[in-house]
Parts: sequence; structure tokens; C-alpha cells
Amino acid sequence: ISGYSLVVQARDSGTPPLSSSVTVNVDISDVNDNSPVFTPANYTAVIQENKPVGTSILQLVVTDKDSFHNGPPFTFTILTGNEEEEFTLDPHGVLRSAVIFKHMVSTEYVLCVQAKDSGKPQQVSHTYVQVRVIEESIHKPTAIPLEIFIVTMEDDFPGGVIGKIHATDQDVYDVLTYTLKSEQKSLFKVNSHDGKIIALGGLDNGKYILNVSVSDGRFQVPIDVVVHVEQLVQEMLQNTVTIRFENVSPEDFVGLHMHGFRRTLRNAVLSQKQDSLHIISIQPVVGSSQLDMLFAVQMHSGGFYKPAYLIQKLTNARRHLENVIRISAILEKNCSGLDCQEQHCEQSLSIDSHSLMTYSTARISFVCPRFYRNVRCMC
Repeated sequence: ISGYSLVVQARDSGTPPLSSSVTVNVDISDVNDNSPVFTPANYTAVIQENKPVGTSILQLVVTDKDSFHNGPPFTFTILTGNEEEEFTLDPHGVLRSAVIFKHMVSTEYVLCVQAKDSGKPQQVSHTYVQVRVIEESIHKPTAIPLEIFIVTMEDDFPGGVIGKIHATDQDVYDVLTYTLKSEQKSLFKVNSHDGKIIALGGLDNGKYILNVSVSDGRFQVPIDVVVHVEQLVQEMLQNTVTIRFENVSPEDFVGLHMHGFRRTLRNAVLSQKQDSLHIISIQPVVGSSQLDMLFAVQMHSGGFYKPAYLIQKLTNARRHLENVIRISAILEKNCSGLDCQEQHCEQSLSIDSHSLMTYSTARISFVCPRFYRNVRCMC
């Protein structure tokens, strides 16, 4: 406890008694009575042979229960095990290589490391670090090609994470890093540690092929990453139809069903090969295991087919569509709970282009805006 705050009252013996109060603050000053603590108590690390001098091997983690002026910064020293000066330890507790290690020369080193705090008098603690030297990489990384589809309103893409590269390496201790060619960094970024792909704002309509590679420090492997960007127009939203699926998550639909269902849907609703099918968004139905897919079909001449025409086509082809995935309903208007009687139901659809949903799998990623459906009775 670093301090106490006491309220003291003095009360006299008169009639009536009078009193007065005062606050007394008692600060407890810290003495350096706690040693630094290593977490974990001892360490095990590996380094591959032939890694360059200065390669990071291990980050020491030290805490101290004393107040800040009796704790960090800590002073680190290698006491034993480094007689040939194969290692260096920086002020931040990072253990690095000072030589190029060879597996045939030595396979293991044991270091005794001391941490000393900043108090007076100083307190010290010790830990042991076992470093194993292993053979360098013999396997190249392998990566799965990634295709990304982005749907956004015209010139209104806010940017964000659009997918993740999935790569593996049979060398157990290899650390993979991801890079993107510099000429594409004005539009995209790739997280060097986890392979997440980030798109910056303002992407134009079109197809982008990214020059991404993954490296294990010895081998560098290119990865096929293709990004398709489709910009919506307002007329598209006025001619949408919703297909509601049963018992499917967005990720399963994207990864397992989207390509096949798109192909079957094209055969069902397109009158001419030159017509274009646009999947606008997919979105879970709140409070259920259902999934809504919003789409529209553009004629070769430039206009859009009316929802009533598309629903008729879908109804006729529903049995073929359900060979791919189970359909719960085909919705033009969602008037559930509204009893309009002699009136009719009017639906309006709005798109929140700044609230993007990213459904990512190992091979395919779909990025689309959140949509809202509003219905009301009209005379």
C-alpha cells in the first residue's frame, strides 16, 4: 500500500461540544526490497546455423514489484557461457548472435544471465538460457494462392484488412516474413509478420495482381494474390433480390459454396451470356443461422433486370440451385410482421459503405458493405 488518507477529529468537552476535522496523508516511501523477476524463470531458444550476425534469438522479460525508481531500467549481463563472445545482450534484454553459428561446431550453449535493477542498493536476479543450434532451412515455404473480391460504393472505399495469406513451412523453427513489391505500396500493404493484406482507401474499379512473396530467411517464394474491385451504382440497389440460405456461416459460404453457386445462379437468371451477375453483399441474419445474399443482374445494354423477373427465374430454377446449397427463402420484399391489408409493402435498401465486412478463408476473401432493409406499408 503506497499511502493512507486519515480524517482526524478533535472534539472538546463543552456544552454543546464543538469539533473540527483535519485530513492527514501518510505516504509510504519504497525501499528496494524486491529483486527483479524473470518470466519464465529459465529460457530455451533456438537459432539456425548460418544466420547473419545480429540475429535476434530471445527477448528476456523482467518485472519488479518495487516502485518505478527502484525497478527498471535493468542492467543485463551474461555471467557465464559466453567466454568466446558468441552472444550479445542489449540494454532492452534482447539476446543476439555475435558470430555465424555452425551446427557441426556446437549444438548447444548454456548462458547464465544476470538482471540488476536501478534501486539503491541494487537487487539482482539470475536466469539460465539454453540456446540450441539447429540446421538451416531445407524446405521452401508453401503458400496458398489468394483471390480477393471487394464490393464498394462508387469512389467510397475506406480501406482496411481485406484478407490473409496462409503459408506453412516444414522446417519447424522457421519464421516466415511477407513482403510486397514497393511499386504497389501506394495502394496495398502486407503485414510482414502475419501475412494480413491491407488495402488503402480510394481503390478504383478493376483487377489488381499483387507481387507478394514469403521468405523463411533462406528461400523466397512468390504468392499469387489477385484483388477484384467492383464499384456499385445506385440503380443496382433499386433492383436487388435477396436469397436467404439455411444453416451456413459467411466464411463457409465464401470458401465452399460461392463459386459454385455463382455459376449455377448465372445459368438460372441470365438471359444472355453478355449479362452480368453482381453479388452485392452477404450478411448473417441477426439471431439465426441464416445468411442473406444480395444480388442484381445487369443487362448487356446497361440497364438492370427488375426483381419480379429475377424472382420468377429463381423460382423455376430453385431445385437446381438447392443442389449446391439449401435455400430458406427468396425475398424481394421482406415484410415479415407487417399486415398491410389493402395497402402494399414498400422496401428501401441502404448501404453503409464505411462499415465493411470481411469474410476471409485460406483461398478466397470477400469484402462487402453492410446493408439495411427498411419496409413500410404504403397506400
